[in-house]
Amino acid sequence: MTSPASPPAADTDTARTTLRQWVAIAVLSLSTFLVVTSEMLPVGVLTPMADGLGVSSGTAGFSLTITGLVAAVTAPVVPRILGPLDRRTVLAVAMLVLAAGNALTVLAQGFALLVVARVILGIGMGTVWGLASAVAIRLVAPRNAALAVSFAVSGVAAASVIGVPLGTVIGDAFGWRAAFGTLAAVSVVLAAGLLATLPRLPRPAAAAADGGGAGGRSLLTPAVLTGLAVIASLVTAHFAAYTYVRPVLEEYTGIGPAAIAFLLLVYGVFGLAGNFAAGALAARRARATVLVLAGGIGAALVLLVLLGAVTVFAGLAIALWGLTYGGLSVAGQIWMTRAAPHRVEHVTGLYVGVFTAAIALGAFLGGTVVEATGIIVLLWSTAALSFASLAIGLFGPGPAAPRPERAEGPAGGARQEAASPAE
Repeated sequence: MTSPASPPAADTDTARTTLRQWVAIAVLSLSTFLVVTSEMLPVGVLTPMADGLGVSSGTAGFSLTITGLVAAVTAPVVPRILGPLDRRTVLAVAMLVLAAGNALTVLAQGFALLVVARVILGIGMGTVWGLASAVAIRLVAPRNAALAVSFAVSGVAAASVIGVPLGTVIGDAFGWRAAFGTLAAVSVVLAAGLLATLPRLPRPAAAAADGGGAGGRSLLTPAVLTGLAVIASLVTAHFAAYTYVRPVLEEYTGIGPAAIAFLLLVYGVFGLAGNFAAGALAARRARATVLVLAGGIGAALVLLVLLGAVTVFAGLAIALWGLTYGGLSVAGQIWMTRAAPHRVEHVTGLYVGVFTAAIALGAFLGGTVVEATGIIVLLWSTAALSFASLAIGLFGPGPAAPRPERAEGPAGGARQEAASPAE
């Protein structure tokens, strides 16, 4: 059994991942679940939250933009400034920062304090999400790396399955402030859980060898650039539409709050299934998996705009949307780690930075389009952007031929391997 004071000794392809290490992965997954739930909860309580703050739904939706922008700056910067700091401690402190952001949201009486709360929340979110995949890889044997990443970022999909729908139910029953208060309390519990279950995680040996990220230009390979362009355009399209999914369903399909909560649950269940299915596929063909997901998201939006007035077809569109978007985060993460295996901490931080910036841009553009032209134009525009991301992936520059690199191995070590192409 691995000592809690030292990293897990999984350093060969035949090494086994212990139960204790999988428990640590589970706590890490719960942490990503909570940070994304905290970010996305305004989607499920947008109407009552806007009423409580005395602002329009479009303005309340901009709170996602604020969080996304802050997380976009935080995620790529944090790995460069951590130095030798224990990543376990950093993650625990970040969860306490998240708790503070949620607590301030409870106290907000107007948009100004909400902005402050969402800035604080974005710092915690960017840190946890930006480090999650890199830490997960270090906790398990190399042969379990792709599965560990799938579990670690499954919290992103699970936030839609459980977090946003449950927050919506709590918000409808006890008020939207109670939902954010619950998140603040659970954040504190998870901070303690991270300290209790994760081993010590000093700076990875590969990152230390290149000066902690001084060679950042080496990250921008054709495979990385193409992947980031696809992710940026696709996530922008998704969040431009998804941020306003409750008004879409209210105005376009005419269904009530209970049915909306059910459809959000359907979205999340399919999203969780998509996370693990895409993780398994991306372990073999990451680029192709992401492109299939891009086409699926575009198709779901087209189905929603053409046939969404019929509740059954709206449900089918939501299910397809959840299935395809649910796999995007893990497939994109695997694409990045395969494209730059020697710089996992830095490339995943960059990836999360671009991802969260796209969330912010999508929420902003969605609010702008909704306020100016309405729901239908928003859905058509985001469907077109989804298909544009597919074209970028199909015709953009591909990965260079693989070459041996010093890859970050489990427990902060370095292992010699060939950089797998990102398809």
